[in-house]
Amino acid sequence: MIQFAHPNYLWFLAVIIPLVIWYILRQRNSAPWLAVSTVRPYASLPRSYKQYLRHLLFALRMAAIACVIIILARPQTRDSWRTSTTEGTDIVLALDISSSMLARDFKPDRLEAAKAVASHFVSGRESDNIGLVIFAGESFTAVPMTTDRALLANYINDIKMGMLEDGTAIGDGLVSAINRIKEGKAKSKSIILLTDGSNNTGIVAPQTAADIAHELGIKVYTIGIGKNGEADYPSINAFGRVEYVKMPVIIDETTLQNIADTTGGRYFRATGNNVLAEIFDEIDKLEKTEMDVRHFSHTEDNYILWAWLAFGFFGLEILLRQTLLRSIP
Repeated sequence: MIQFAHPNYLWFLAVIIPLVIWYILRQRNSAPWLAVSTVRPYASLPRSYKQYLRHLLFALRMAAIACVIIILARPQTRDSWRTSTTEGTDIVLALDISSSMLARDFKPDRLEAAKAVASHFVSGRESDNIGLVIFAGESFTAVPMTTDRALLANYINDIKMGMLEDGTAIGDGLVSAINRIKEGKAKSKSIILLTDGSNNTGIVAPQTAADIAHELGIKVYTIGIGKNGEADYPSINAFGRVEYVKMPVIIDETTLQNIADTTGGRYFRATGNNVLAEIFDEIDKLEKTEMDVRHFSHTEDNYILWAWLAFGFFGLEILLRQTLLRSIP
């Protein structure tokens, strides 16, 4: 929607009216004349196109003045808060960003693969209220519940290993996700927990967190990330450099399965990205509920076009006055 920051300046456009009247009267009173006995010899002479363009200079100047007045009024495109009703579910993504997520059994590594999957998931959930929690040795709410897909995608792309203390606190990550989602208005609430290891630190035990989710009616879908067998894990050598060594892939599938079973969710073992299709299918089956969504848009000044028009009109007037429509004083 176009609006003006200083609409009162638009009243100055009324000045153009008396200027036009003055110009018309001036043309009538100042036109050169010559008394002759008859104009019959000149009646058949063709009229020059300059006769029709002689008022163009004044019109260009008035147009330039009008553009300047509009610039002073500061035209803006303003987006504002609006509320709409949509159907969707409340979802929180809980993403493990511990150092083991740099293992290279996924391309380029587990963390980047998980980020790509999460971004794709977010882009496909247009009507859902989604939050993001990251965890390692501690947990952190990266993005509260929102329908802003761009905000979520940008943050997911910016996630890096080392943002949190290293470790795998599955219980703490799950509790943080529960705290984000429990106040949501949707009937269907679900958490998608992505991890590649077993719980080895944190305050809350994973099963305790699962019991809390069950009491609140929150489903937890757990995903164990990692191929079967061995994988190249990052390790610091004696010279302080990162090198990759082959180690067996250890995922506490029992704990992840118990979390899913306790909350009525499902456990997936992600040995590739295709498993996410199953998650999408499952979440699409969830009951949806109407929710009020607030959309925010910003205000942007749009005076550049009017500035170019003003310069163009002034420039064209000067050019014509000095060349094609030049008059003799």
